[in-house]
Amino acid sequence: MRTLTIEPLTKEAFAPFGDVIETEGSEFFMINNGSTRRYHKLATVETAAPEDQAIISIFAAEALEMPLAIRMLERHPQGSQAFIPLLGNPFLVVVAPPGDAPVPGHVRAFISNGRQGVNYHRGVWHHPVLTIEKRDEFLVVDRSGSGNNCDEYFFTEDQQLLLDPQREST
Repeated sequence: MRTLTIEPLTKEAFAPFGDVIETEGSEFFMINNGSTRRYHKLATVETAAPEDQAIISIFAAEALEMPLAIRMLERHPQGSQAFIPLLGNPFLVVVAPPGDAPVPGHVRAFISNGRQGVNYHRGVWHHPVLTIEKRDEFLVVDRSGSGNNCDEYFFTEDQQLLLDPQREST
């Protein structure tokens, strides 16, 4: 079983999969009589149909036991999905490029610094939320509308990957 290398989450490295939502290094302009920086349009909500809606939810997630065998990935073909950490904790991100099925050799893992969120583009394969802390919370922005918006792909046993934060790279 191949162990995934966990990379720092950067805008450049994550660009094939979506957007990193962070203020660090992002442009802003002043609003509210000069008392507030507006970091404008850090990510774009993608929806497939005009009647779709962008919605905001909160996910309260429990940590999974690590090291973790990556047995499946999911994708959302009808819209993007953004995760913004609410408690400031680092979290893990496992992604693969869009396609009919994720290719194990193209799966990548990232770690957020706790001040970064991610916006998965439509069709990007990703693992469901992966907290490091025992319990964590995320503001989630995604699509609501008709039609299936969650495809799951289960790897065969020989395709599974290992996610081990103890082997994190720098």
